[in-house]
Amino acid sequence: METITKENIQVEIDETFLIQKKQSVQNRNQSVKERKVLLEKLLTWIKDNHTDIQKAIHADFKKPYAEIDISEIFVVTSEIKHALKHIDSWVKPKKVSTPLPMLGTKSYIHCEPKGTSLIIAPWNYPFNLALGPLVSALAAGCTAIIKPSELTPHTSALLRRLVGETFDKSQVALFEGEIEVAQMLLAKPFDHIFFTGSPAVGKIIMKAAAENLSSVTLELGGKSPAIIDANTDLKDASGKIIWGKFVNCGQTCIAPDYILVHHSVKDDFLKEIKTQIGKMYNSSGKGVVKSKDYARIVNGKHLKRLKNLLADAELKGAQKFYGGNIDETENFFEPTILTDLSEDMEVMQEEIFGPILPVITFDDLEEAINYINLKPKPLSLYVFSKDSNNIKRVIKETSSGGALANDCVIHFLQNELPFGGVNNSGIGKAHGYFGFLAFSNEKSVMHQRVGLTASKPLYPPYGFTSKKIIDSLLKWF
Repeated sequence: METITKENIQVEIDETFLIQKKQSVQNRNQSVKERKVLLEKLLTWIKDNHTDIQKAIHADFKKPYAEIDISEIFVVTSEIKHALKHIDSWVKPKKVSTPLPMLGTKSYIHCEPKGTSLIIAPWNYPFNLALGPLVSALAAGCTAIIKPSELTPHTSALLRRLVGETFDKSQVALFEGEIEVAQMLLAKPFDHIFFTGSPAVGKIIMKAAAENLSSVTLELGGKSPAIIDANTDLKDASGKIIWGKFVNCGQTCIAPDYILVHHSVKDDFLKEIKTQIGKMYNSSGKGVVKSKDYARIVNGKHLKRLKNLLADAELKGAQKFYGGNIDETENFFEPTILTDLSEDMEVMQEEIFGPILPVITFDDLEEAINYINLKPKPLSLYVFSKDSNNIKRVIKETSSGGALANDCVIHFLQNELPFGGVNNSGIGKAHGYFGFLAFSNEKSVMHQRVGLTASKPLYPPYGFTSKKIIDSLLKWF
C-alpha cells in the first residue's frame, strides 16, 4: 500500500484541479438537462443511503437522528428539489429595458458558470454545509472540490464515499485532511471559494483568495441576539428560543447567542425557559444527560473552551440560573442559563457556539437597539413581540445578515430567501437562486444593430450637431 504523504496529496490536488479546470471550460456548453442529471444523482444517493448518513453524523457527536433528518438531510434534499424546479428559469437570459440613448440595442443578463470552485465545510453541520453549496455549484454549472472538516471524521468519510460513487472527479472531488490540505487547496486559483466557519478563519480564507483574485462567499457567525419585548407571549417565545439555541447542543452559527429581555418580564421569562428545557430535554426526570434528544460537544477541545467561558463568567460574577453540569467522558455540556452578566466577561465578547445562554435586561427598546449596534453585525437577529411597530423598529434600526420575528433559526430553511451575513458575519449570500448567483458570473450582453445607431452622431469630429446632442443628454438623461 502506498504511503500517503504531503507530496502525494499535493500531486493529487494539482492533477485534480487541472482536470476540473479543463472540465469547467467544457461546462460552459453544459445543458440544463445535464446539470439536472448531476443533481438527481446526488438526490438519489442521499435517499438510498439515508441510514448510513444518520449513523455517520451520530457517530461524530451523538446528534439525535431526528435532528439529523431535519437539520442535515432535509435541508440538502429540499435545496436539490428547489434547484431542480427552478433551474430552467435561473439560467434563462434575462432581458433588461433599453434607455432612450441606447435606442436600437437589446440587452440581457446572462448567468454563466464562474468555473472551478472550492467548498470548505465546517464540522457543526458537516453534511448540510458541505452539500448545500455543492447544489448551488452544480446548478450554476461549476466544478467543485470539497474540503470537509477533519473534526467529524465519520461524516467526512461518508462524504468521500458519496462523491466517489456519484461523480467523476472532473466534476466533483473531495480531499480530507487537516489545515495543510486546506492550505494546499487555497493556493490554487479557484474561480470561487465558498467557506463556512468563524470570522477569524474567514479572514485567512479571504487573504488567500485575494492572492488569486478569487471571488468568495463567506458564511461566518457572530453573536446573534434575541430581543424579548415587554409585550411578548413568553411561553411561545421561550419554547422557540430553547429549541433554536440548544439544537445541535448550541453548535449552530445562527443560534441565539444572548438574550435581551425587558426587565418587567425577566423573571417570568426565566421560569418559562426552565420549563421548556425540562419539556424538551428532561421529560423523563432523569436529567438532560440521559436524554436521547440532546447532542454532544464535538470534541474535548471545544468542551474545554466552553468550560473556560463558563468559569470566566462565574469568576466575574455571573450567576447560573440553570444547568452547568459537565461530563467530560462523553463531551456532555448541560444547557446553561446565565444571569448577572457584565461586558468584561469572555462569554459576552466572543461567539459562544455552545449551550450557554446569557440573559441580560433592558429598560426600553432604544437601549436594546443601541446595545446591538455597538457590537459587530450579527449573522441573525431575533425579535419577539406582539407589537408590530416594535418589530419594525428593531429590524429597521439594526443591521444583520438576516432577521426573524417571533421565531429562531427557521429562516435557514426558506429557499426563497438569501442566507448570509454582513461584514463581520459574512460576505455574499447562499441558498436557492442566491446560491446559484454566488457561483455564477452575471455577464452583461448587449446586441447592437448594424448601420445607423444612436451613438454614431457622437463620433468625432465634434461639430455643432454632436455638441447639441451631448447637451441634450446631459440635460435630460
